[in-house]
Amino acid sequence: MAVPKKRTSKSKSKLRKAKWKRKAYKEAEKALSLAKSVLTNKSKSFIYIKNHKNL
Repeated sequence: MAVPKKRTSKSKSKLRKAKWKRKAYKEAEKALSLAKSVLTNKSKSFIYIKNHKNL
């Protein structure tokens, strides 16, 4: 007969969710920073084509 697993405490689940949100926030900050640098033509780590007519 199957036995139900113990319930995860609220603090553990909140910690996991907070960690996931923090990771997502950092990635969003990186993406925004890259977008700003591309728009101001100061990007050194991102290669892009200027005024390409086939795109």
